[in-house]
Amino acid sequence: MTGHEFLRKLKKLAKARQVTLVYDPGHGKGSHGRVFLGSAFTALKDPKQEIGVGLFHRMCRDLGIKPTDL
Repeated sequence: MTGHEFLRKLKKLAKARQVTLVYDPGHGKGSHGRVFLGSAFTALKDPKQEIGVGLFHRMCRDLGIKPTDL
């Protein structure tokens, strides 16, 4: 899954749960950005690149969601 796919799936989840989703590409070093889901947040690598399984699980944990929710 790439970063763009992750954001697209998060957008659907946020709409279903009626919470805000904000992606701030300027809040990080280099190509990293920050994703806010409600009051939780996590860092997102370059959206064009693949997200590894371990990183995907950590990002889901940071946002307080289950990987199966996406």
